[in-house]
Amino acid sequence: MSPGLIPLGAGERRLTAAQFQTLTEVPAAVEWFANIDNPRTRRAYQGDLEDFCGFVGIAAAEEFRAVTRAHVLAWRTQLEQRGLAGATIRRKLAALASLFDHLLEANAVAGGNPVHGVKRPRIEMNEGKTPALGDHQAKALLDAPPADSLKGLRDRAILAVLLYHGLRREECAQLQLTDLQERRGIKHLRIWGKGGKLRFLPLHPVAADRIHAYLEKSGHHLIEPQGPLFVPLRGRSSGAGITANGIYTLVGVYAKRAGIEVAGLGVHGLRATAATNALEHEADIAKVQVWLGHANISTTRIYDRRQQRPEDSPTYKVKY
Repeated sequence: MSPGLIPLGAGERRLTAAQFQTLTEVPAAVEWFANIDNPRTRRAYQGDLEDFCGFVGIAAAEEFRAVTRAHVLAWRTQLEQRGLAGATIRRKLAALASLFDHLLEANAVAGGNPVHGVKRPRIEMNEGKTPALGDHQAKALLDAPPADSLKGLRDRAILAVLLYHGLRREECAQLQLTDLQERRGIKHLRIWGKGGKLRFLPLHPVAADRIHAYLEKSGHHLIEPQGPLFVPLRGRSSGAGITANGIYTLVGVYAKRAGIEVAGLGVHGLRATAATNALEHEADIAKVQVWLGHANISTTRIYDRRQQRPEDSPTYKVKY
């Protein structure tokens, strides 16, 4: 074993900032980080990598070559002992597997990927499910912003874009005026998703009406037709759009105003609401996968809650 690696079963060790910096300066690792487009994913994966390096005791890049499956198994055991959710453990293992795949491709390490073959916590049916709103709650949220102010009109349009199209908050924040496009005579939203993947979504009539009302009031599309679709009320002349965090905050504010008390509700909850609603109204799950921008249909199935509808329960089929 490399002298830089701690024995399995030893206590947790943390890297100093300087030690981790030496790892991130390795060309292959830098390349790997650079290929992660989503800044939130990049931050999460960096934290996951720091966690592994701190536990195993890696302080130099070449020590990755000495990592074995036993080290990964020991780390997974420690993650479980810390009481982390299965979804979090799966993400951490996925981050490490992704890094090693890249290091292997770059010939920075030899042999196989030590994460492959390490069993990951299985997905529980209810684990990590983002809360979805009921139809009446979604309607209440859509109508929560006032329709007699610029801010209210903007926020009504944002909520409609989220609830009728299932966008991620980053996708909504990044919308430009030029992303309102006509295809085959139908208004569409051009969405740049994770990994720079492009998809076009037909614009829902309610969202179209609200966007029109917002732009008529704002007029910023006439001043800067190449600019952001949704702009902050302050600093509108800066050319910057509303931030993803700003969208997260406004969802929370209007949910509270509408009297919606759903634990863990955030922007992703509106995405779950849109997906669940579409599936319950018999949308094809493969089309919902493309609509949401999911790489794998198994992710889309998380939102398929049709098996949980009380009205479909065998309870109501029992007759005596």
